[in-house]
Amino acid sequence: MRKIIFILMSFLFFIPVMKGRDVRVVVADSTTGVPLPNASVYDRNGRAVGITDGKGSLPRIARDRYPITIRYIGFDERRVEADGCRDTVFLRENVSELPELTVESKKHRLLHILAYVREYSTLATYTDTVFLFREKTVDFMVPSDRKVRFMGWSAPRVLTSGSYFRFTNSDGLDSVSDASRHHFSWSDWVGLPPVRKLPPGLTAADVATDTVRGKYSPSEIWNRNGDRVAVDIDILADGANRGWVPDFAGFFRKEIDYDRFKVRYEFDGIVGDSVSPADMTGYTFHIESNGRGRNMFMFNSVDEPVFVTTDAEVYILDKEYITVKEAKKWTKTKFDVEEIGVLEPIDAPPLPSSVEALVARVGKIDQERLRLDFAPDQRYVSRFDGRKNFRIGNRALRLLKDVTGITYYKSHRNFNRKWNELKKWRDKDTKQ
Repeated sequence: MRKIIFILMSFLFFIPVMKGRDVRVVVADSTTGVPLPNASVYDRNGRAVGITDGKGSLPRIARDRYPITIRYIGFDERRVEADGCRDTVFLRENVSELPELTVESKKHRLLHILAYVREYSTLATYTDTVFLFREKTVDFMVPSDRKVRFMGWSAPRVLTSGSYFRFTNSDGLDSVSDASRHHFSWSDWVGLPPVRKLPPGLTAADVATDTVRGKYSPSEIWNRNGDRVAVDIDILADGANRGWVPDFAGFFRKEIDYDRFKVRYEFDGIVGDSVSPADMTGYTFHIESNGRGRNMFMFNSVDEPVFVTTDAEVYILDKEYITVKEAKKWTKTKFDVEEIGVLEPIDAPPLPSSVEALVARVGKIDQERLRLDFAPDQRYVSRFDGRKNFRIGNRALRLLKDVTGITYYKSHRNFNRKWNELKKWRDKDTKQ
């Protein structure tokens, strides 16, 4: 009897505990019902809150930060009120059509890709924060096979860009600028992946999901809906996943601690058993690191940890096969930011209100007045007129060319004579 009473009391006690527990809200595809991992979440002020986990669950968000905006590449963004987050939030797929990709002849063996990048990066210490919003037009050049005598590049090459910084200290005081001497963004090193085979479960199916598990957590989550394929990769879940971000290899060899490194690639028009850059429609990534390399701990005068976060969205604008001759011309071309601006796709979501306010503040900076008001630091201004230094520099430069072999044959004949002339001139100048 006592045992029965104990069980009943335990059950009655358990009910309110379950009732008070927070229900995890899942973000899912409205068509297939499949959860969407790594969806970006922003609060009412447009500040990044986090991303959904591997099961599509929203991070825990304080009620006063609602309404939130959920954004996922390939889907229409959705704004959700606090009372609207009850069980599942469905996102509707956004079907965007790219120009048809055709190969005109066997000479067109390089794939040139034009893309738009939008990123939100933060550099933070215990006392200061630097927020960066940057948008840029980039391109990629991918050889169609190894026989092509042109290396190309899989990391994004910046053609035009615009940067907007906000600096905030521990007292909440802030300032804005369009430049910073600290380069902390991760967006320049996450580029196009190599050709990858589809998991067997996705090859023949029209709608399917497949999960590749790492040692401790899901490593790759594949989703297919018709001829559209998406893959979410946790780069830290398996060492082999570093192959998805080949241009990042140098950073993995440095002593940088990564808390999160997740990438999502979107492909369209898949009819075979593999995906490649030619099929890509866009990608997103989220990186959190403790440290950044390149002596970023010197950001402040004190030695304290530096935390860096980068969220980025990459939209493919155009793809075209070109010749090696055309590729070389593209490589040498310089672009004027003021002349062509940053190319933004039609399907890119509107900017958060806080970012729009930052862009407006930076746009009001009077660059001409700042340049005229700048006073040079007199400690770096020489008290000499430079004529004596010019004479010494010219003689030293000629000798340096002789010694290093730039004028190798003349150096054997003239070195001793010039050296003696230099010593005599230096002795004479010292006596004066």
